[in-house]
Amino acid sequence: MAIVPNPYKTTGFLGWIDDRFPLTKMWKDHLSEYYAPKNFNFWYYFGSLALLVLVNQLITGIFLTMNYKPSSADAFDSVQYIMRDVPWGSVIRYMHATGASAFFIVVYAHMFRGILYGSHRKPRELIWIFGSLIYLALMAEAFCGYVLPWGQMSYWGAQVIISLFGTIPYIGKELVEWIQGDYVPADATLNRLFSLHVVALPFVLVGLVFAHILALHEVGSNNPDGVEIKKNKDPVTHIPLDGIAFHPYYTVKDLVGISVFLIIFCAVIFFAPEGGGMVLEQPNFQMANPQVTPPEITPAWYFGVFYAMLRATPSLFHSALPGVIVMGAAVVIFFFLPWLDRSPVKSWRYKGPIFKTLLMLFALDFVILNYLGMQPVSPTHTLIARIGAIFYFGFFLLMPFYSQWEKTKPVPERVTE
Repeated sequence: MAIVPNPYKTTGFLGWIDDRFPLTKMWKDHLSEYYAPKNFNFWYYFGSLALLVLVNQLITGIFLTMNYKPSSADAFDSVQYIMRDVPWGSVIRYMHATGASAFFIVVYAHMFRGILYGSHRKPRELIWIFGSLIYLALMAEAFCGYVLPWGQMSYWGAQVIISLFGTIPYIGKELVEWIQGDYVPADATLNRLFSLHVVALPFVLVGLVFAHILALHEVGSNNPDGVEIKKNKDPVTHIPLDGIAFHPYYTVKDLVGISVFLIIFCAVIFFAPEGGGMVLEQPNFQMANPQVTPPEITPAWYFGVFYAMLRATPSLFHSALPGVIVMGAAVVIFFFLPWLDRSPVKSWRYKGPIFKTLLMLFALDFVILNYLGMQPVSPTHTLIARIGAIFYFGFFLLMPFYSQWEKTKPVPERVTE
């Protein structure tokens, strides 16, 4: 029987490593010999940017935990100590706080691109599900981190969000006390959220990101045309005719996007670290005081959409349970997108005007709801938020119908330049 040569065989020190760890194989399979479609555009920057921001959050978070004290008596003062007395402490904290907002910006853009070009469609359903789980874990991670500075908005935000579990029939009250570890947000609450924020949830996030990338490289990347490049391969080399090696072509391309992102990111850190009150809210510069409620309790901007729906949903027997259900459903519905979209084509380039119009209106609706979630309650705001929530769910729930009914354009056999 003929011996098949090892295509990854190396010599010297690298060969010694490869005999014990698949370093060269990983490099080739996931970078130098991973063939991606040659027509990636601007929207494909955001996946690598999300990975960059995750690394930033992990590294800056490690340095912040070295001086942070997770107790109701010391948390606020320890943050002030980091800001005023720790060398480069203020920069590290601003990198972490701004990084949280940047994370959501790039993730939202990444998800929008997925819907735009049909990256949730077969055979990439599992990639989308892993991505949705990343989004869910990111929300939990952001909430825990938002509470840790123990400022006014941190404290009252924690009380509002944790109290939502109290709407669950029969077990709600006991569940709130179990989560808080007390009758009100206090030492036990802060310690539990700190543990989740710095240990449990980062492990979950990193694991999901790894699974997301692994699933992506198994089936291959989508592209703006929604054409499967693996269907057209060179008969000799078996390399996709419309594919190019991820490294060096897309690693260099991503470096351009990363450079532009870092310029904007650093501009915010050094010239507008509070982000006009969007990154660091004014009430959070005051120590948490259970006796003084802020005039308006609003969430971090990236939760604005769901908070707007929560407030706009009418209560039932003085219970906020319907609002909690609507808010939860607004997140869970993303998991069903691969089966809701039944269009014969993937990319919006070849879909009809109905989908294109509704997608643009959905993006606008998302922005409006996000804005309303950060504004004071008023009859006008509530009415607009209710209309926005109905459209939000309508976009998804009616998709099985309008995605099939509308006339689509013919999809090319090969990707276009």
